Amino acid sequence: MTTFDAFITNADRTVRNTNLLVWHKRLWLIDNGAAFYFHYGGPDYVARASGRFPEIRSHVLLRRASALREADRDLSARLTTEVIEAIVHLIPDDWLDDGQFHAPSDQRQAYRKYLLARLAQPRAFVEEVISARAQLI
Repeated sequence: MTTFDAFITNADRTVRNTNLLVWHKRLWLIDNGAAFYFHYGGPDYVARASGRFPEIRSHVLLRRASALREADRDLSARLTTEVIEAIVHLIPDDWLDDGQFHAPSDQRQAYRKYLLARLAQPRAFVEEVISARAQLI
């Protein structure tokens, strides 16, 4: 989960606001707009896609995270271009109302580009997660 949150730049899973729900003995990730922190950085989001994401240091589960390289390997193997495109296609038009885009399809394309760029090697955010965890333990 920590690696996934670093991948999507989720700055909103801290001790103060875990955005975790246990329901029927299962853990669910719940989030809002802060789950994609890149929204708040301006129009150069794709250029920032290769960033380290130092905000991961505040992640509520960082101390418990283990096998981070393996988690990254598994996550990146599952998040193919086709999977990213299918996920982005599921976003309702009503949620895609950012004024810097002319149409919902343009904003979907921005998500697609950003997420695919985050998957490209080298993934600096993985090194950031590993480094942040090493500083904690």
